[in-house]
Amino acid sequence: MAVCVFSQVAQGEDAAARGYGVLTEMPLLSSDFDQEVFDNTWQSWPEPLRRKAENASPEERRQMAFDRYGLTNRQDHASGKPLQYVVDETSGDWTMNCFSCHGGSVYGTSTPGAPNNRFALQTMTEEIRATKFKLGKPLSRMDLGSLVIPLGTTHGTTNAVVFGMGLMSSRDADLNLIASPMESFTHHDMDAPPWWHFHKRPYIYIDGFAPKGHRGLMQFTLIPENGPSFFHEHEEHFRDVYAYLSSLRPPKYDGPINSPLAEQGRALFQQTCAECHGTYGENGQYPNRNIPLDEIGTDPVRLTALTAEGRTKYAKSWFARSGDPDAGKTIVDPKGYVAPPLDGVWASPPYFHNGSVPTLWHVLHPSERPTVWRRNSDAMDSERVGFQIDVVEKVPLTEPDVAIRRSFFDTRRFGKSNAGHDYPDVLSESDKRAVLEYLKTL
Repeated sequence: MAVCVFSQVAQGEDAAARGYGVLTEMPLLSSDFDQEVFDNTWQSWPEPLRRKAENASPEERRQMAFDRYGLTNRQDHASGKPLQYVVDETSGDWTMNCFSCHGGSVYGTSTPGAPNNRFALQTMTEEIRATKFKLGKPLSRMDLGSLVIPLGTTHGTTNAVVFGMGLMSSRDADLNLIASPMESFTHHDMDAPPWWHFHKRPYIYIDGFAPKGHRGLMQFTLIPENGPSFFHEHEEHFRDVYAYLSSLRPPKYDGPINSPLAEQGRALFQQTCAECHGTYGENGQYPNRNIPLDEIGTDPVRLTALTAEGRTKYAKSWFARSGDPDAGKTIVDPKGYVAPPLDGVWASPPYFHNGSVPTLWHVLHPSERPTVWRRNSDAMDSERVGFQIDVVEKVPLTEPDVAIRRSFFDTRRFGKSNAGHDYPDVLSESDKRAVLEYLKTL
């Protein structure tokens, strides 16, 4: 039924529009819950939030749930559906899509392709599971799997790399299910990169090990219910998804910019940053440079968690055999992290691959990065360019609401270090102000 509806919607549209339709209207995974469960999650919330929801209208409760879990309305708003889920109007089933991590908001404005820096997957799954118990509903794979594999320790970051590793571990090179022993994975949270970088990057992932291709985008649909035939049948759909991702561009900064200062910053950026992050404008070029870990000095966990054996298995799999003559080869032993493009960098906090740095000012001031911080507003900190934050000594472990506890980022935790990328230390304070002004223009 979902495929038929999708086909009718997609007729006459170009590839990019069809790709958006695939992501928002075609359920590619098993459903996580239904409308009845979502509408009753408030009953599993802690007090006083539960009482507030009880006294609210259904529309107000729905918005409270969206806010609590990091869901956003689609840009048309008329459908009432979240960007992050495919919602079947007949069955009421909700199925997660790729926008759950890659479709958030830019300072309160729903923006497909922006990192979902408020996504609360662990909290949402726990409360969905509790609601199902109350309603006598069966549990899903996500409900059960989250008891074994953590989904994320901080809102806005997820254990997505381990999801992919786990899914690949039970497949052969042609994606047939195989019996495999339970593997031990290094769980760690990642910040989703903005999709508007996709058109520039020849390789994907922060270590740049996987060549960009439409097949590689299908890896996270490797649930047991999807056999090899599923991937062959949906390959053309993911060519359209590839076209959609390639069409995305970042939003433009709409605040005031000090043009003379930004021009000074451009010159400084060219001298000190462009070698890794590239140049911008009409003749801009992106170098796709992998920076060795001992040079960049950022948190090593993401690099070491994915083994050479795991990357080699990916290299031999159907995902890496697209037949595209322009596709590169899988890099099974990357030495560090790839410096990302900085297009729209003002719009995609937090920073670093693990989301440990809340503003661009803090990127430029390594010694001033907060140890424990929490975002306190949807509005942008226009002076520091990034999140408005509260800085605290420690996460309030006595706070009864787990969603509030998970809104704090503690850089002392495993995989969450904000150290490294100390290059800005060579700049004077006035130089840093100029570079910060220039970054608004990208």
